Amino acid sequence: MQGHRARKRFGQNFLVDTHYIDRIIDAVAPRPGDNLVEIGPGLGALTHRLIERATRIAAIEIDRDLAARLRETWGPTRLALHEGDALAFDYAVLGENLRVVGNLPYNISSPLLFHLASFDSLLRDIHVMLQREVVARMAAAPGTSDYGRLSVMLQAKFAVARLFIIPPGAFQPAPKVDSAFVRLVPLGAARPAITDERLFSRVVGAAFGQRRKTLRNALVTLCDADAMQSAGIDPAARGETLSVADFVRLANALATG
Repeated sequence: MQGHRARKRFGQNFLVDTHYIDRIIDAVAPRPGDNLVEIGPGLGALTHRLIERATRIAAIEIDRDLAARLRETWGPTRLALHEGDALAFDYAVLGENLRVVGNLPYNISSPLLFHLASFDSLLRDIHVMLQREVVARMAAAPGTSDYGRLSVMLQAKFAVARLFIIPPGAFQPAPKVDSAFVRLVPLGAARPAITDERLFSRVVGAAFGQRRKTLRNALVTLCDADAMQSAGIDPAARGETLSVADFVRLANALATG
């Protein structure tokens, strides 16, 4: 791995298989002038190809040794490198119509997705590699075992599409699980109007806090059965049976009631 020892605390698994690198670049389809940021460029397997296609990109790297290598390889006219934590980064400084690409560390994947979602109005799209089971939850439909808080919170802002599976052998060191490459595109004008984002998040979180509970019991601290029925929600139902639109309708009714 070019003399670098992967650091477990940063969740480093470097993509090395050129077949999957090619597939990822083709899926992203970078073009000159694209406002691209790569999260966790690592050893630069994707970075080189992204710069080749887009001419110049930004990147966020938390590992100081890898950041130093990246600076030696590409100057600031090709790579605008931000050394730090992608989970705390202010993506607004990169401007609008932002395209996010990356091999996300599995240990922070959900918090990082929620952080990126808070900038959805500035995003054009997100293309990331994640643990296969996380992607299954992101794209899950109501009534399935994978459907949960992550599904609802992301699908309220994005169209989510799993593109392809990436096996452990495509990485060094090889993770113990399959990965998947996923595309998220902001809904834009089709995004449901949520009156109170914080309340919406609380309702969704409570509904899936204990999956076996009915909504009457799961949401007892937020509303009563009458409020649910007024919003067209069955208090005897469970959270996994509600669509994103159902959750939006319930949260909005609570926010205005």
